[in-house]
Amino acid sequence: MRKTCDNWKRHFPAGKFGPHLFAEFEMRTKAVSSEVFRVSRAADAAAVLVGLVEAAQVKKAVLVESPLQEAAGITAALRSRGIAVYTEADQIAAHADTADIGISGVEFGIAETGSVFQDSYDIETRLVTILPPLHVVFLPSSHIVPGIEEAFEIIAPGFERGYCGFITGPSRTADIERVLTIGVHGPSRLAIIAVDEEIQGGNA
Repeated sequence: MRKTCDNWKRHFPAGKFGPHLFAEFEMRTKAVSSEVFRVSRAADAAAVLVGLVEAAQVKKAVLVESPLQEAAGITAALRSRGIAVYTEADQIAAHADTADIGISGVEFGIAETGSVFQDSYDIETRLVTILPPLHVVFLPSSHIVPGIEEAFEIIAPGFERGYCGFITGPSRTADIERVLTIGVHGPSRLAIIAVDEEIQGGNA
């Protein structure tokens, strides 16, 4: 899949990111109803994902691969359990609206808001992110910045054209009577799998 920026990490502000910010990020993102799982190695991430898909009785998955997912062998792990996995652009377009789970990578997290930043240049990434009821993202646990100001320090030099966005928990909608509803305009669940192991290949 194409990216707006091939390597967002090269724009990370020196001394303003790292795993020491993960605890705050985890607290904030759980406060907006995200689920967070942290593992030491990419290989351990497959077991976490398998637990999620088994609990949710997933039959169909759409997936935009990232280096972390490839290192974890996510596609093979899902297919070995009889789950239909679609990774090609035309397949994602055809199946995203009926998939049980969408899986993608994100570039970094923001401790201040519990948000994750995603380079979503290709429409396939946006479909995987928005349409399935369960969205699982892979995040390097060292790719955490303190706040929105630092996030834009990264985005400003890295973004030329295309699409990118912040994801803060599952979809939330409130009507005029202030009744909160989850999952109307997007996924009802967001699960973040954070991996300590640094994987070569640029982004998450």
